[in-house]
Amino acid sequence: MIRLDIYLKEKINSSRNQITNLIKSGFVKVNNKPIIKPSFKVSQNDKIEYEIQTLEEPKDYKVDFDVDIIYEDDEILVVNKPPYLVVHPAPSVKEATLVDWLKSKNIRLSTISGEERHGIVHRIDKETSGALVIAKTNEAHQFLSEQLSDKSMGRYYLGIIDLPLKEDIEIDRPIGRNPKNRLKNTIIHNGKIAKTRFIKLCGEKEELIACKLFTGRTHQIRVHLNSINRHIIGDELYGAKESSDRILLHAYILYLIHPKTKKLMQFTAPLFDDMKEKINQICKEEINEKLNENYIISRFANFTNYRLYS
Repeated sequence: MIRLDIYLKEKINSSRNQITNLIKSGFVKVNNKPIIKPSFKVSQNDKIEYEIQTLEEPKDYKVDFDVDIIYEDDEILVVNKPPYLVVHPAPSVKEATLVDWLKSKNIRLSTISGEERHGIVHRIDKETSGALVIAKTNEAHQFLSEQLSDKSMGRYYLGIIDLPLKEDIEIDRPIGRNPKNRLKNTIIHNGKIAKTRFIKLCGEKEELIACKLFTGRTHQIRVHLNSINRHIIGDELYGAKESSDRILLHAYILYLIHPKTKKLMQFTAPLFDDMKEKINQICKEEINEKLNENYIISRFANFTNYRLYS
C-alpha cells in the first residue's frame, strides 16, 4: 500500500503541489471512482487514471502590501498584523496572506505546520489586528507551541464594545460550534473549556475594555461577550448593533519566553488608525493612562473584585 500522491509523484514529472492540486480537483480516479484525498492508499492491482493536462500550480496572489515588524532575530519575528489580512492560505482564501508576505520577503520560516502555515504558531481572525509571533526555525516553533499549551505565552487584547460592562468580569463557559450556524461558535454545555477575563478601561455609552484569554477557542472573546449581551463594535456575526468597517479588536500586548535565551519578552503592537480614532472619541483625556501597558497588566494582576459568569 502507498499514498496516492506519492504514487503519482513517482509516475508524473510534476511537483508535489501540482499532484495534490490535481487530486483535490477531482482529476484522479482509482478503480473508476474519483478520489480527492491525497493520502488515499492504493495497492499494486488498483487501476489509476489521471488527466495530466489539468495540472496547475496554486495561484500566486499579488503581495501589494507591507506589514510592520515589531521585533526580529534569528529565532522569531513579531509583527503587527493589520486588519483584513488573513494569516495563512486556505481553500476559501482568494487573496494574498501573511504567509505569502513572509515568503515574498524571503524570511526564514519553520516548516512543521505544513506548507500553507510555514512559521505560523498561532493566528488572529481576519478582521482582528495586532501582535503575532512567527517562528523562523522548527526548534523555535516547537518551543513556542509548548508555551501556548502551558500558558507561558499569551496576549492582552483591547476591544471596543457597544454597551459598557457593569464591572470587571470573568467568564468561564464552554464553547462549541453553533448547531444552527456553522460560521458561529456558542456557549454549549459539552463544548471545550473556555475562560476569559475582561476589565473596564473607559467610556460611558460605548466602552474600551481589555481582555485576557486563558484558553484559545475560536471567536472566544466574541462568544463570551455575546453570552452577556455585549459585542465588539463591528461584530455583526454575533449581533453588534453598531456597525464599523471591521471588528474593533486588537491584540495589544504579547508576552513569551524566547526560544533560545529563555528570557521573558514583552511586545506592544501599536493601534491602527480606526481604533485610535474611536478610542479618542470615547475616552478623551483618560486615553494615555488607560493604554499604558503596565497599567493594563497590573489591572489583571490585581484582578480580585470581579463578577464571575460560569
